[in-house]
Amino acid sequence: MDVAALNALPFEDFVNILGNVVEKCPLITAAIWSERPFVNFTALETAISDFIDALPESGKEGILRCHPDLAGRDLQSGTLTRESREEQAGAGMSALSSAEASRMSRLNEEYKQRFGFPFVICARMTDKANILRQLSERCLNERATERARGIEEVKKICSLRLRALVLPDAPNKL
Repeated sequence: MDVAALNALPFEDFVNILGNVVEKCPLITAAIWSERPFVNFTALETAISDFIDALPESGKEGILRCHPDLAGRDLQSGTLTRESREEQAGAGMSALSSAEASRMSRLNEEYKQRFGFPFVICARMTDKANILRQLSERCLNERATERARGIEEVKKICSLRLRALVLPDAPNKL
């Protein structure tokens, strides 16, 4: 579906199609619908990014809290969104050894205890070894630094999800 077709969609269809480009945050696409028409893909992507940037810090943390733990209970129970399931599987999160799974669980919990929101990384742009390394390293960051880093990762995820919907022939990586 190209940008012109998205611009022509009624509100409900626009939100249904784009509602999970930011994980479990259809409110964002609902809010930017009124900014149509978007002149191109970049304008659409910028509208989402600008909306996120304008949120107070508590709103940004809310976006981060909508993300599931990597290789967490939602993956194990099959309750991830389709997009998250595909992204995590592509990064090897569904094929962790028992030692890797135990380490991931421990680090996820440590991270959430420290920051109050889950670790977010664009899984499509990395692999399980790098995810484990980043999770361990990022546990040492300050809260504000980590909130900003998490939001940048959300934007990467959003960009790739948007590309898949609007530019289906585009590469799977940024």
